[in-house]
Order: sequence, then C-alpha cells, then structure tokens
Amino acid sequence: MQSFKKVKTIITSLDKVNVDTDQIVPKQFLKLVQKSGFGKFLFYNWRYDDQEHLKSDFILNDTKYKNSKILVVGDNFGCGSSREHAVWALQDYGFSVIIAPSFADIFYSNCFKNGLLPIILDDKTVEKLHQETGEIEVDLENQIIKTSSVEIPFTIDLHKKKILLEGLDDIAQTLLYEKKISEFEKQSKIPSVL
Repeated sequence: MQSFKKVKTIITSLDKVNVDTDQIVPKQFLKLVQKSGFGKFLFYNWRYDDQEHLKSDFILNDTKYKNSKILVVGDNFGCGSSREHAVWALQDYGFSVIIAPSFADIFYSNCFKNGLLPIILDDKTVEKLHQETGEIEVDLENQIIKTSSVEIPFTIDLHKKKILLEGLDDIAQTLLYEKKISEFEKQSKIPSVL
C-alpha cells in the first residue's frame, strides 16, 4: 500500500445519497481476484448505456474530470453489501479521497485497509465543496482541506491516519511486530513428547 501525504486536484462532484456498493461496482464484475482492473467498471450502469456507449450526461464521462483524485458524494456512501471491490474500483479509477457527510461502516473501514482516504464533513461544508470548481488540496498530515478561499479542518482516528501516512495494510501492520511474534513463538513452544 502506498503512503498518503497530500492530494491536489479538482473535485468530481457526485451529489447523490445512499450510493450502494452495487452502484459503485455492479455484481457481474466481481469475478476478478486481484485488486486492479475494476476502474473500468466504476459506476458502470450510470456511465454506460445498454449498448455500452458512454453516457454524455454522467460526470465521470466528462474529460474535464479525467485526472480528478477527489470524489465528493452525498450521505451514506458505500451502503449495501460489504464488497471490498467497491473501494478497489474507486482506487483503480484514480480516486485517492472520498468526501461525504457519512459512509457505511464497512465501506469506511475498507477504505483505510486499502489506502483510500474517506473524510466525513458536515452537510453544509460538503454542499459547498460540491460547488467548488478550482483545485483543492487535501493534506492528511495536517488534517486540512484547502480551497481557493478557505481551509477546512477534518478529524480522523489517529491509528487510521498513521496507517495511511505510512502505507500500512493489515499485513504490514502485523509485520511491525514480527520480532515480538517470533519471541513469543520461541517461548511458547511445547516440548515434544516423542
């Protein structure tokens, strides 16, 4: 997992509430076993028509947002099933930060496990960000979002902040204790009876 420091880009505004994981990445695309390759299926039913042509009225199909790394969404983002593929699809597409008034619990947890920064802000602030047209910067270390006119502080659990800043997935976190684990294993060996 890569470490997260700062992201500076325009935002992609998807002002929808209760976006569930099946809308983020539909179930028919969950056959891949690796974490990559899901970006092309992100919001598939909203991005493509029945003939698999891009819909011109969906924001991700506007080339202006092609390199955007910050997605601003509505309340209860990531609800529905607990599929981790939703986070993989968002990352594979290019997003590093998701800002919302609230997230579904399992989706929120999966974001941190995969290096995606979910930021919870109040409704009024999120609404203002939906209107933002210039670049904004998300600075995780200082827990600040900078727009052209204002700095917005955000809160984050210190442990979750640490794992993102240091790029530690679950396995990497466990390996931090490798020496202690080895010592424990040596001390707790049961003598053979044979």
